[in-house]
Amino acid sequence: MRVDERGDVPRENGSDLQQYRIPVVSVVGKSDSGKTTLMEGVIRALAERGWRVGTVKHHVHDFDIDVPGKDSWRHAKAGAVVTMIASPDKLGMIRKVDHEPTLDELVETAGDVDILLTEGFKRAGNVRIEVSRLARSDELICAPEELFALVTDGHYDVDVPTFDLNDHAGVAELIERTFLGESVEGGER
Repeated sequence: MRVDERGDVPRENGSDLQQYRIPVVSVVGKSDSGKTTLMEGVIRALAERGWRVGTVKHHVHDFDIDVPGKDSWRHAKAGAVVTMIASPDKLGMIRKVDHEPTLDELVETAGDVDILLTEGFKRAGNVRIEVSRLARSDELICAPEELFALVTDGHYDVDVPTFDLNDHAGVAELIERTFLGESVEGGER
């Protein structure tokens, strides 16, 4: 794929694959198809090559990552709209929001990363890698023209790179080659 002067990768029909300040790649698929396993493998492969990877998981229900009864949980329950937990090697933040954040807002929140991988954003962004496991379903959730790549144990008539369910390194190489360039290990960025 070719990259234009802005660093965007145009599709064949001329529309850009990327629309954000950093590359955003969304891993989509039905539940229990293997999305998280693919994400883990791709994150590991990109991180080992020196890339700073950010991730965001879309969840349709309310969630809580803080432990009930702990100080930060108590701060939030008392009315804090932002609760942070800081240590010498990590920072955690929980922020109450009045609307579901857009992908643009999440890109900005991600900070200083080279790429943002999302899981579960079925309709946000325009670079989608679908994971399809035949034991789960034999139908794709994306239309063929919405796909950037397909990870599957089945056979589908799509004109995109297709990978085996366990080929995390191959998917990472496609992402790196298309959006990131030479690996940090390779000495260029």
